[in-house]
Amino acid sequence: MATTMASSSPLNGERAVVVIFISLILYSTPFFLLYESLSLSLLSLFSLSLDISLDSSPSLSSLFNTRPGASSGILLGAVTLPGLMLSRLIQSLRAVSLDEVGVEELEYLRLQYWAVTASCLSVLVFLLSITRRQPKSADSASSPSVWESIFSLCCIGFCATLCCVSFAANSNTSYYTTLALMWVLCHGLAAVKLIQHVLHTFPRCASIGEAHLVTAGLVIYFGDMFVCTVAKIFEYSIPSELIPVQHGVKRSEISTIIQGVLLGLVLFPMFFKVVLRSWERFTSSTHSEVASDLEIKRSIMFYASLAFILTVFVPSWMQFVQDFPAHPILWVFSFVFSEPLKRLSLCIYWVAVIYASVLRFYSISKNSKIERILLRKYYHLMAVLMFVPALIYQPKFLDLAFGAALAIFLVLEIIRVWRIWPLGHIVHQFMNAFTDHRDSDLLIVSHFSLLLGCALPIWMSSGFNDRPLAPFAGILSLGIGDTMASMVGHKYGVLRWSKTGKKTVEGTAAGITSVLAACSVLLPVLATTGYIFTQHWLPILLAVTVSGLLEAYTAQLDNAFIPLVFYSLLCL
Repeated sequence: MATTMASSSPLNGERAVVVIFISLILYSTPFFLLYESLSLSLLSLFSLSLDISLDSSPSLSSLFNTRPGASSGILLGAVTLPGLMLSRLIQSLRAVSLDEVGVEELEYLRLQYWAVTASCLSVLVFLLSITRRQPKSADSASSPSVWESIFSLCCIGFCATLCCVSFAANSNTSYYTTLALMWVLCHGLAAVKLIQHVLHTFPRCASIGEAHLVTAGLVIYFGDMFVCTVAKIFEYSIPSELIPVQHGVKRSEISTIIQGVLLGLVLFPMFFKVVLRSWERFTSSTHSEVASDLEIKRSIMFYASLAFILTVFVPSWMQFVQDFPAHPILWVFSFVFSEPLKRLSLCIYWVAVIYASVLRFYSISKNSKIERILLRKYYHLMAVLMFVPALIYQPKFLDLAFGAALAIFLVLEIIRVWRIWPLGHIVHQFMNAFTDHRDSDLLIVSHFSLLLGCALPIWMSSGFNDRPLAPFAGILSLGIGDTMASMVGHKYGVLRWSKTGKKTVEGTAAGITSVLAACSVLLPVLATTGYIFTQHWLPILLAVTVSGLLEAYTAQLDNAFIPLVFYSLLCL
């Protein structure tokens, strides 16, 4: 459960933990990444200054209608993804030194770092400009002062200079430097437009920091898809040395399938609205038609449009950007049945665990007085039971399964929000049994955050990975650490971290200890599958402790931030 911290202190618990997180990354950064480390330092100072000056002001919450009970989270939301990308750059630099990956992959990752940094920096500039334009009021003391604005402008200018110098120092042609800078700028503009859309479309569903994280993540993810598509289009018309991104990160068939499905589901609402308007314009229906018949016809149009997107548009894009040996749908079946005994047995195991758990927990939620927050932690334990065996023995199949699960969740959420017959009402009733204060009637995010919290570290570890515990970051921090912290803290907790919060020292200690114990058990198991453990225990202890303290102090959506912070520290 999130804890609302007082923001009277400039460096409260959440900010202190984030400062430690950034300091650990900067301490581990080699001199080769000097420009990137300096830019992360400036971004952190800028976001910290803005977070302190705006967190005590009601102007942002009233202006954007953010989630009640949460702090602004500007610092955490602004530095999480840039810190993660810098950690991946450090890991990729080790891979280049071992000749495991090419220099072009490192350079493409550098481009992504600057793109996500530009996205976060642009959102901060947007927030600063919005608050500066607000009329002076009684709480104007909490608005940015002139000196704070000057400091912010200096940070922006230095970051832009570092970005230009970094591209100029690591590229062979001025043409590529210009294209890269334009691409980074486009990411910043897209992030500003997207965060406005997210906060306006989903009021009271997210804090500024949470919306910041989602915005930067979506922009960098779909920006990667756009680059991949454009590089494929101009593959034969522009010399390859001018478009090094097409030789960047090697995409597997599974990653292309996941990207394609998510692209289709993101575009689907717009496509369906166009289809629905066209149908209403040309239909011969009269006003006397029964409302139930109209609802059924609308539902038929919905399912037909969804089927078209997933079976025609999405596979066409997949085949365009990736040379599949067969139709992508046939490739999926071929992949699953390439090891039928292991993968089908795993599917049966998953179905059995889900069926037994959902029936049991849904019945308890309706008939028991157990606190909902504790009931939800059982699903975290269920994630451990489902994902740990698959991640050890069938990691590629788990990648694909995570993508399928996310697609199902997105489809069900669209059906729930739009009340599509006949499943809309049923899904809405079922999902309401597991909501908490961070969910709203408009958007239920808890199941998405748990799934993505477990999946993202695994997806990001699909290439070179010399840190065997990194893929388990989400499962360990959410499935074990967060669960044990909540259960022990609820039952035995006495010493609270703050007067207004519910998190306890005993719960945090139990969460940290349980994750360390799980790591000590997991490493010998991974050694039997061929992993070589080259990391000392001190960095692991620091990573576990920092993520545990963040869970104790943050008022943001912990399922979204903790796995990313834990993963970033494990990659160092």
